[in-house]
Amino acid sequence: MSGAMKFNGYLKVRIGEAVGLQPTRWSLRHSLFRKGYQLLDPYVTVSVDQVRVGQTSTKQKTNKPTYNEEFSATVTDGHQIELSVFHDTPIGYDDFVANCTLHFQDLLRSAGPSDSFEGWVSSRLQEKLEPGSSLNE
Repeated sequence: MSGAMKFNGYLKVRIGEAVGLQPTRWSLRHSLFRKGYQLLDPYVTVSVDQVRVGQTSTKQKTNKPTYNEEFSATVTDGHQIELSVFHDTPIGYDDFVANCTLHFQDLLRSAGPSDSFEGWVSSRLQEKLEPGSSLNE
């Protein structure tokens, strides 16, 4: 990461909603009905350079949760934000569902005049960073 731009400043992330979440094969390993439609109990973690800065509440029995939750952090020499979705399990470790990584360099390049980025982030994870999301240097 020697040539990558580092972010120093105040970060505010708003987790809006996720759509199309599906359990992984691993999370279905103990399920009696593996081929059936399974609802999740998802929550999202927000990390900056592998340090957790927030976690949403768990939404029960849904594959398209709405959160509308905000997290803030002061970032020093930040490289990336990671959003990860997990299924809250009653016993043992929670099951991984999806994740994505956002590089500050890309967000700053896309930011408007207000130093804000708004948009859908997709891979297996689609999280909406609402208009309140901002990067302030």
